[in-house]
Amino acid sequence: MKINFEVVSTVISQNCKNRSGTGLLFVTFLLAAISGCQPDASTPAFADGSETPNMSVAPDGRIILSWTEPTEDGHALRFAFHDGTSWSETMTAATGKGWFVNWADFPSVIALPNGDLAAHWLEREGPDTYAYGIRIVRSTDGGKSWEDPVIPHRDGTLTEHGFVSLYAVGDADLGAVWLDGRRMLDDGPMTLRSAIVARDGSLRNENELDGKACDCCQTGVAVTHGNPVVVYRDRGDDETRDVSVVRVTGDEWTVPVPLYEDNWTIAACPVNGPAITTADNAVAVAWFTAAKDEAQVNVAFSNDDGATFEPPIRIDHGLPLGRVHIVGLAGGDVLVSWLEDTESTTAILLKRVSPAGAVSDAVTVAATDSARASGFPRMAVREDDVLLAWTDPEPPGRVRLRAVQIPH
Repeated sequence: MKINFEVVSTVISQNCKNRSGTGLLFVTFLLAAISGCQPDASTPAFADGSETPNMSVAPDGRIILSWTEPTEDGHALRFAFHDGTSWSETMTAATGKGWFVNWADFPSVIALPNGDLAAHWLEREGPDTYAYGIRIVRSTDGGKSWEDPVIPHRDGTLTEHGFVSLYAVGDADLGAVWLDGRRMLDDGPMTLRSAIVARDGSLRNENELDGKACDCCQTGVAVTHGNPVVVYRDRGDDETRDVSVVRVTGDEWTVPVPLYEDNWTIAACPVNGPAITTADNAVAVAWFTAAKDEAQVNVAFSNDDGATFEPPIRIDHGLPLGRVHIVGLAGGDVLVSWLEDTESTTAILLKRVSPAGAVSDAVTVAATDSARASGFPRMAVREDDVLLAWTDPEPPGRVRLRAVQIPH
């Protein structure tokens, strides 16, 4: 069953070559002609000012799309399901005042194996701009009602807690990984922490995973063979900010190790975190680096649950901005999206990458903007289509959706 969304016209050209000679494919006819898409009257109605779209896939295969939008006195976290045929009604996970809504640090809604839903957002906890904390809620009735929020960090400090990745632990428990700034109040570094939220809301296994991490890059988590593999941008004492991996083996978290030594040294946070997925029995990570002043988007595969990774596969065209996302396909390939400057605009690009290093032509999903307001595009796969969501920064701003056929 195709996913049907907004039909858009774009232009085709295969005369623009990237550095390796692969054709950069700009779609030049209606996406409907490519993927059989037609307008879908049930597509969620996004309010003016809607932003921070995110997507996950439930164990039953439904896509969960979430986003934030302004209300009269605050914000709301909305979400909807797509079952392969149509969208559900739009539902609300939470509303409130004083939320910390940020272009790079977005809420999420995920489904657990037992059918429960879990959601998170960020809420201000003090007068300082970056004094905010994490709120996690659970629904046991498909999103009709939600339990009281749980705060996974119990340090009580009025500082940064964000860039959260949620994942299932067993059938009904919820794992959370986040960046935690409790040490920053004493001029210390940002840290990476984790905890498990049980179905009754209690906390256990609260751990510091890394005592020094990059301040404001997204974290990512994938579960393989029942264990989480976490990727994040690390921070060395010499300001090297490469991507590191930490994972659970047995019942313990491993010591963090570099995914690949890019040796990118930068005395500031690039706000450009990695993304991780599983594809068949492999783990795959996409990330941005600008080591040696050369911006790149790379992909690497692991066949041992994230313990080691194959050499990276570069997929950009020379002017990437990063903001990557990655999803796995049946058969072991992955799809990677990112932002890249072109001669006339900034574009959301999409490529298919195989573990053997085969890289498809790029599909230009849409023109966008390099400004922060355009956010981080997210995607999810359903059969032959991939659905992408992003924030259109043109005032007043609004979430956009598009579905394209998976490239070969």
